[in-house]
Amino acid sequence: MNAFRLASQMGARVATAQYKSVGLRSASTTAARTAFNANIGAASSSLTTLPTSTARSISTTLPVAKAPALHELGSVDHAFTDDRVDRIAEPERRAFTYLLLSGVRFAYASTARVLVVKFVSSMSASADVLALASAEFDVGGVAPGKTITVKWRGKPVFIRHRTPTEISTEASVPLSALRDEETDDDRTLKPEWLVVLGICTHLGCVPISGAGDFHGWFCPCHGSHYDVSGRIRKGPAPLNLEVPPYKFTGDTKILIG
Repeated sequence: MNAFRLASQMGARVATAQYKSVGLRSASTTAARTAFNANIGAASSSLTTLPTSTARSISTTLPVAKAPALHELGSVDHAFTDDRVDRIAEPERRAFTYLLLSGVRFAYASTARVLVVKFVSSMSASADVLALASAEFDVGGVAPGKTITVKWRGKPVFIRHRTPTEISTEASVPLSALRDEETDDDRTLKPEWLVVLGICTHLGCVPISGAGDFHGWFCPCHGSHYDVSGRIRKGPAPLNLEVPPYKFTGDTKILIG
């Protein structure tokens, strides 16, 4: 490092002395420029003759800029320190924050619960629909061999009080003679009472009671004949008359639905 400084000073002094000896006051003179550049070149060439150890020491002693660490940069707006809740110095502020968050979450949960309850209740049947879902009838005044027609869910229902002869006749019918094979016992809860929907299984007409070739029901629309068990015996109807869900709530009371 000392040799570099010494060579630079010597080159500068020699250039200055030669410039004065020529006696030129202006730097635009060609001779002065030539002499000045020659001395500067000599000073620069002397630098290349420095020993390797000296050049290495010069390069290693130069300061290197170091980037500041993240914690040394700090916060420009100081928001972290200004808005931070101190757990020890301000415990009531922390409790208020928790209370506020809990209240908002409770409000959200209550609103969601109300919406779910309203949605589920909208899909359930109303009171008037539930009232029509089932109907109870007293059949104590129906004489044997007679049929009454009642209404359930807007549909006609045939309730027939069968005689012992009708019961034995229907029980003796072989399944091979039936289009829709069902025994008489499978269609009744009590043998003397038959409960069927009064809708023809062909095109939905209402059959006539006590008519037809089998003395049960006859549909005049297309000529379907049903027996006293409500089974199709003749005509285009593919199925027997439907038996609705029902049960006996007493000796002469039937609850349909």
